Amino acid sequence: MNVKKIPLPVMAAVLLWIKTYVVYKASFQIKIESLMQELILFINPLSFLLFAFGLAFYFTGEKSRNRYVLFTSLLLGIVLYANVVFYRFFTDFITLPVLFQTSNFSDLGDSALTEIHWYDGAYFIDILLLIIFFKQKRRTSDFVPVKKMHRRAYFLVAAALLFFNIGLAETERPQLLTRTFDREMLVKNLGTYHYHIYDIFLQSKSSAQRAMADGSELVDIDNYVSANYVKPDPDFFGMAKDKNVILVTLESLQSFVIQNDVYGEEITPFLNDLIGDSYYFDQFYHQTGQGKTSDSEFLVENSLYPLSRGSVFFTHAGNELDSLAQNLSEQGYYTSAMHANNKSFWNRDVMYQSIGYDRFYSAADYHITPDNSVGWGMKDIHFFEQSVDLMKEMPKPFYTKMITLTNHHPFRLDEEDQYISEYDSKSGTLNRYFQTVRYMDEAVKIFFQKLKDEGLYDDSIIILYGDHYGISENHNEAMAQYLGEDVTPYVSTQLQRVPLIVHIPGVTDKGNGEVLSKVSGQIDLKPTILHLLGVDTKNSIQFGEDLFSEEHNDFVVLRDGRFILKDYVYADHTCYAKETRESTDPAFCDPFKEKARKELEYSDKIIYGDLLRFYESVEYINK
Repeated sequence: MNVKKIPLPVMAAVLLWIKTYVVYKASFQIKIESLMQELILFINPLSFLLFAFGLAFYFTGEKSRNRYVLFTSLLLGIVLYANVVFYRFFTDFITLPVLFQTSNFSDLGDSALTEIHWYDGAYFIDILLLIIFFKQKRRTSDFVPVKKMHRRAYFLVAAALLFFNIGLAETERPQLLTRTFDREMLVKNLGTYHYHIYDIFLQSKSSAQRAMADGSELVDIDNYVSANYVKPDPDFFGMAKDKNVILVTLESLQSFVIQNDVYGEEITPFLNDLIGDSYYFDQFYHQTGQGKTSDSEFLVENSLYPLSRGSVFFTHAGNELDSLAQNLSEQGYYTSAMHANNKSFWNRDVMYQSIGYDRFYSAADYHITPDNSVGWGMKDIHFFEQSVDLMKEMPKPFYTKMITLTNHHPFRLDEEDQYISEYDSKSGTLNRYFQTVRYMDEAVKIFFQKLKDEGLYDDSIIILYGDHYGISENHNEAMAQYLGEDVTPYVSTQLQRVPLIVHIPGVTDKGNGEVLSKVSGQIDLKPTILHLLGVDTKNSIQFGEDLFSEEHNDFVVLRDGRFILKDYVYADHTCYAKETRESTDPAFCDPFKEKARKELEYSDKIIYGDLLRFYESVEYINK
């Protein structure tokens, strides 16, 4: 076969097809369980590429055709590479809402640069080969327009490949397109490019949902949450009434570092001690999606799940909400958020208005200098010290949410702030993580002392929680080295645990703490906090349950569809027994699949349709 006789669009499609499959295998951790899945993964980019490059056959001029082919190759190559860089940190694929979050890009610089390597030029080698092929072809053959009959045959082949791919995918994974929360499944079966087309469709659909929504959709949801409401424990209801509420978001803090060490040095000595003087929930999970910290904020404030695609803070910042802040404002609290970062990062300046804070203390409210900053911004010690000074001026009682920064990817510290030695593994990210966690622990210690020195400690309830994972699955090999065991889907799910510490001066201090092993998540914090303050949530649309209630259920669903029970974990479409850490009879997990699906679906409907704007009318209907 004479390679020079191959049409340029076909050559471009073949080169990008091969490159895409190589990227699948080398850059993404796509789990393949059978020869059929491998075949689907291999063929899934081809039909889209044939369609995309086949449009070049409608160009009548050689220059315009060649320019289109080269431009399309470069554009699709950039899309593929963007997914590679995004996947390196988030172990996930880009969605359209994420691309709309351009106001975050300048702040993401350090993390993004960490994931871009000098050898990444190899991801565009197909462009170079295409240019060489194009020049050779131009010297040896004349341009000949493609006949109409040949174009039809070409697109029939492309269409046949598409339907063949869809048929295999549907056989391998029935109802594939209803599992929009599982992006890996979509990429594995439909391909990166078809996945992005489908993502555009979903985004268009979600934009139309609000316009089409009406209050009747909220009736079933209201009935569901009312039926699942759990009554507060009388011993805890109102325990912290009228106290200031200080909610501290501990950036990227996972539970595996708690009461653990690196080469004999404690990673979190202060938090370890604080647990003895607090209520500590050791089976508490983050439930965030692509929005990470902003998702955790949304969960805590609203007891609703975040979206599977993008961040609610960007996509639905104008929604009507029934937030923790609004509830406390009605109780006479002054409400605020404190974060020494650009106020527009994650669209906070807009979303916080919907949440209903009285004040957002952003970077403009702090004295930030090169000396007190590192990585993403102001160091935690300085942030806590300056924040307490601001708290002294707040009307009482107040509710404030604080978001730390230092323990953030790529986890870099100045030498004078390194309290423990760096870990030694192949992952620089994990190695540095322990040091930034240790620094954050020291910052929290100083924060507590500052509260006591300024007379704010005794009249406050202090709640600390981890917002999301810090170490992604891309570092499983290094994590396995540290943990001393392989990171199976079961272990990976357990690594999604984050600390939750509820400290109530006068109640839990002086060694009166308690470890509560209730399976729970961030969605439970809103009703828990309100009940501690004596505010009942019976008439709220929420999916969380009071953690101190005796009726609290040991159930938590993660945004990607995994769920955890008291004795079982459902992950990677497998039911695991906690006792053995091995797969077990699916029947133990099956009864909860519908509950997990329903809660995620109901929450999505609320967000996409902005349904809470109809809540007062729904209350009237139910009465």
